[in-house]
Amino acid sequence: MRKYILHDDRHVHPFNEEARDLRIQNKPLWLHQRDALAAYTTQEVDLAAFSDLPRDGVECLIHRDNLYFDQDYIDAFMAAARQTGGPGRAAFAPDNKTFVQHVLPLATSFAREGNLYLADLWYFPAGVAPDPHPIVINFDSREIGYYHIPTYMATDKGDLIYQVPLLGLMAIDAWVHILLADLVFGLFKRGAWFEKRASESTSYKLRVLWRALLEQKQVLRCSEVVRVGRNCTIDPSAVITGPATIGDNCTIGAGVVIDNSTIGDNVNIAQGCQLLLSTVGDGAFLPFRASLFMTTLMEDAMVAQNTCLQLCVIGRRTFIGAGTTFTDYNLLPTPIRSMNADLELRDSNMPVLGGCVGHNCRIGSGMIIYPARTIESDVVIFASPERRVLDRNMAYEESDHHKLKVAHLHKRLYPRKGEKTAEAW
Repeated sequence: MRKYILHDDRHVHPFNEEARDLRIQNKPLWLHQRDALAAYTTQEVDLAAFSDLPRDGVECLIHRDNLYFDQDYIDAFMAAARQTGGPGRAAFAPDNKTFVQHVLPLATSFAREGNLYLADLWYFPAGVAPDPHPIVINFDSREIGYYHIPTYMATDKGDLIYQVPLLGLMAIDAWVHILLADLVFGLFKRGAWFEKRASESTSYKLRVLWRALLEQKQVLRCSEVVRVGRNCTIDPSAVITGPATIGDNCTIGAGVVIDNSTIGDNVNIAQGCQLLLSTVGDGAFLPFRASLFMTTLMEDAMVAQNTCLQLCVIGRRTFIGAGTTFTDYNLLPTPIRSMNADLELRDSNMPVLGGCVGHNCRIGSGMIIYPARTIESDVVIFASPERRVLDRNMAYEESDHHKLKVAHLHKRLYPRKGEKTAEAW
């Protein structure tokens, strides 16, 4: 089967980069797409628009390159599409709680047709044809309250609720969608699958229990649940609770706590760091006592000591200074708004939400960043008596390094679309 990839050239704010090149679950989005479709397609063609598709009668699958979909969703979609025998297009029903509550508020990539939302994913059994019928795939969402908090911060029951899918598709239109793809569609989903498998398969439960007994560890800390790569150095006092994945060539220091997280290759996590429900990209460095909670670090990022990030996304090659805190909750009960693909502020439908820092940024020590604020790629912020609190989005033109004679030492690598080409490294 032939695969056509429709190019989405919009940049995702504040990274100034197309969605296909951003990392989702520590893997470039384009590679996620290729891996999920590898079993179905033998040819791959890039196109600028749907109108460029040839009418040659060949079985084909078409998707836009800003879509994230997992293997379970693609398997279900292909089975349903081939069963109908005609052309089909992925669609979402209004009772899909994961889509409606988490994805839709900041989405701009879905077309409305009646009470359905249509995604840019099509299947044609005999070439492009008009009027593909909607194919609605149930996400099998599970309402999971992660932790209990005071009721004024969440629901009447005091639970911070997420609608976790066992299979899913979404468009990466905004930085919040990266957080959702890593957290709800990634780490939470992995935990939900583990619980489902453990509750339905006696043989799997026995295998996990046997491995824990053999290794003399608690069940959620045995190698059946915590996967560790090659050539890793892990201090005996570190506590790693699964489901979790540790990449190759990692160093994890004394007193480190890791809970249901994904750690990439060549990562250094020093003494006393805490990582809960977080994704850490390849080559990242966390000096002592750095804390991540429900946060994504892209590759080669560094978070200095005593820094706290909650529900944040940090771009590649970005440095966050010591003692910096990203807050995630409005003290007054106002909705937290965030940027969508059209750079419009919209209600994120999230009661707690941290900030986002683009690529190649340098953030000074001791800063406090308000909820949902963004810092554009290539920005430098110096800590000073005049500025310790960031209460608004910050653009490249406001970067502090412009004030210095040595501004040329910090290269702009990620300009906005249509602006000057990125300078050499």
